[in-house]
Amino acid sequence: MEQSGLYAGTVVHARLKPVRHRLRYPMLALLLDLNELPALTRRLRLFSAERGNVFSFFARDHLAGGGADLRDQVEAMLRAAGITPDGGAIRLLCMPRVLGQVFNPLSVFFCHGRDGALRALVYEVNNTFGQRHSYVLPVSDGALPLRQSCAKQFYVSPFMDMALRYRFRISPPAARVRIAIDAEDETGVVLFAAFDARRQALTDGNLLRGLARHPLQALHVLAGIHWEALRLWRKGMRLRARPAPPAHSVTIAHEQGSA
Repeated sequence: MEQSGLYAGTVVHARLKPVRHRLRYPMLALLLDLNELPALTRRLRLFSAERGNVFSFFARDHLAGGGADLRDQVEAMLRAAGITPDGGAIRLLCMPRVLGQVFNPLSVFFCHGRDGALRALVYEVNNTFGQRHSYVLPVSDGALPLRQSCAKQFYVSPFMDMALRYRFRISPPAARVRIAIDAEDETGVVLFAAFDARRQALTDGNLLRGLARHPLQALHVLAGIHWEALRLWRKGMRLRARPAPPAHSVTIAHEQGSA
């Protein structure tokens, strides 16, 4: 049975300190089983992998960025994290290209074993400066929601310090998906962000309806980021200096969070 699907939902960001600020916007994401991409391209008229369409997906938009096979790249990360890949499913939750445009602040690879158990998550983060970083977090406890944590290693927002810790609470894709993230400093939560969405069948009809609701999704996300940055600046927030990117584009984190 096909595992890929369409998820329509809402993104919420809430800054708690030193000023309060909240935003909410709709978002359309696809869950793409990497093994199903050729079949999806054949079955759907409005979606293609590795060629342009109304909705499209290109490997070069993710990980190393050169278009190399994504499964090979993810499996190399898993081996670096001490996990031996056994051919289990790798599914990516991300925004697709819509009319050729995409910007994914966060994409998540769900890495399964052959037995179906979730073995690891890869959180891929893009910033608006054209940089990308991935955090690989093995799953040691299958209890839901999954709870994981890692130290922040990568500059994202000019209004966020680097000395932060991320705590993730994940309900993996099923009838619904929820990805919730707390960014904490030594005194508590600075920022809360979440994506909450319901699954729809990945059909041309649902893609067409999604296009009607989100025709310029990438531009909307980027414009929203800059508009909210202006609002934060007007509230008194000041820019943090942007450090050099990490020496390595991948962080392996083994600690499971208790949030």
